Amino acid sequence: MLINTKSQHPTKRLENDMGKLDGKVAIVTGASRGIGAAIAECFAAEGAKVIATARTVQEGTHPLPGSLEMTIKNIRDAGGEATAVAGNVSEYEECAGIVQSCIDTYGQPDVLVNNAALTYFIPVKDFPVRRWLRSTAVNFHGPFYMSQLCLNEGGMIERSSGAIVNVSSAAAIGPGRGPYEGDGGGGTLYGAEKAALERFTQGLASEVHQHGISVTCYSPSQIVPTPGVVHHRLMEGRDPNDSESVEIMAQAALLLATEPLDKVSGRVTYSQEILKEFGWDMGGKEPAGTGVTSPGSGYSQI
Repeated sequence: MLINTKSQHPTKRLENDMGKLDGKVAIVTGASRGIGAAIAECFAAEGAKVIATARTVQEGTHPLPGSLEMTIKNIRDAGGEATAVAGNVSEYEECAGIVQSCIDTYGQPDVLVNNAALTYFIPVKDFPVRRWLRSTAVNFHGPFYMSQLCLNEGGMIERSSGAIVNVSSAAAIGPGRGPYEGDGGGGTLYGAEKAALERFTQGLASEVHQHGISVTCYSPSQIVPTPGVVHHRLMEGRDPNDSESVEIMAQAALLLATEPLDKVSGRVTYSQEILKEFGWDMGGKEPAGTGVTSPGSGYSQI
């Protein structure tokens, strides 16, 4: 469903001050809060016309803070161009509607960021089947639906151009072999979904490389204190200095969406690792965390 919040504000960038995404159209899923909202705002600041999509349209209609209307307001206030499209990426028909809304509003997408996620931390023995299927539909089926639609109806293959960026998690690394302590934290499904997303990334990258389309995947190097992370109490007992901002995640997404195909396609990487490798600014933060001071997943090594 198209939400009529299209920005009418002129960009604040000077005409000769080119952004990395000037003239491009981007779709960002899960853009109502956290990492997705930061990516949408970053892309708009770099000149993209952004379709921000999520299920939460209005502030106060979800237990967590954040909404599409807030993301769009932030983009508009900064002089960017964006349109909110309500959609549930677990449903193919709604994904088709998101891509069609993009085409009708701005034209065919040049960049897709698969960021939407639905997480439950429940041990397998207790996991309700409906929640298991719901989570899998968002975290794994959704990126497939959105990617296929952008490749075909979205015209990426026809135009021999495009970038797909998938957002993973350090949970994909897994606990390794035993012996084990504790109950594992209930993250088995989420980790399995993200590991599958990383394999999907490299497989799709190999399929569409011939069409000039980049497909990449990245995770935070350090925990990001988003509303969802705070809700699940994942910051408890952690040193706040061992975290990273949503802005660092947004910069890493921008890098993967704009660097040349042969430099990044097929990469499974981490935010601070890839920013450090390419020499991009991290606001003075010293690179650390997964991919920098500790190894990543098996797919990140391939």
